[in-house]
Amino acid sequence: MTAKPNCPVIAIEEHYWDKDLTAHFKGVEGSRNPEMLKRLYDLGDYRISLMDAAGVDMQVLSHGAPSLQKIGADLAVDLGRRVNDRLGEACARYPKRFAAFAALPTAAPEAAARELERCVKAGFKGAMIHGLSNGEFLDDPKFDPIWATAERLDVPIYLHPSVPDPTVAKIYYEKYLEDFPMVIRAAWGFTVETATIAIRLVLGGVFERHPKMNLVLGHFGETLPFVLWRIDQALKRPGAKPMDFRKVFSSNFHVTTSGNFSNPALLCTMMEIGIDRILFAIDFPFVENPDGMNWIPNLPICEEDKIKLLSGNAQRLLKL
Repeated sequence: MTAKPNCPVIAIEEHYWDKDLTAHFKGVEGSRNPEMLKRLYDLGDYRISLMDAAGVDMQVLSHGAPSLQKIGADLAVDLGRRVNDRLGEACARYPKRFAAFAALPTAAPEAAARELERCVKAGFKGAMIHGLSNGEFLDDPKFDPIWATAERLDVPIYLHPSVPDPTVAKIYYEKYLEDFPMVIRAAWGFTVETATIAIRLVLGGVFERHPKMNLVLGHFGETLPFVLWRIDQALKRPGAKPMDFRKVFSSNFHVTTSGNFSNPALLCTMMEIGIDRILFAIDFPFVENPDGMNWIPNLPICEEDKIKLLSGNAQRLLKL
């Protein structure tokens, strides 16, 4: 265990699985090695022992991808309620160690909005959505009830990657999947898919309709902070509809460090959107707790900013 920082450590993109939900997962999305499954299904002493060994004080738990986003409306609403209730019970057993993001049945947007409100009233800190909703992009106005509810309740929605659309996957990645299986996932496919969804949310006017809604992106913003200047400048070229992409991103988005423990990435993101919009996350159990914690001692930032990163920003955004 590395030296403990002079503040709590709150990691906000930490995953688990619920057997009732993962019974619906197919193919690679439903298979993991035995040790990974042990970690995903544990919401008790074993998980906490791994947190303690690394120095993590609190995890904000969220169901792993694809969660409810590939479940049809006929099943997702009742299934989601059961899944969230069990997660809420785990957080109640360990209130100082766990908080939660709800899983939402996005195939039924009105029901998803009601589930978000029910969960927040029960103590959840927001919700996580994984990729497309049964092949549909989230900028469609049909999903506005979810954004409106998040805005009204003042809780964030965490937009998390999922495996890219099958058509995209076949055209872009199929040739290299056998030799490089992660190219479709954390190495690149996740980033492209999630960044595209986020850009579409801005272009689709979601933040014009819901100007106080907060969206969280993991992995240092799925590359968007690094191309923010260029996106903003290109969208403002002659012939385009008026759009201030930089302003929207800097006002409505937060990013986390999950699975991307890079000092250059941290400094670039700080320069683009400021330390107040960056939160610590590890991406457990897909990334080991020590990988994130061992990065902390040599962070090239002042103590005040380190405290904001490790817990202060999460306490403020999530009202912990």
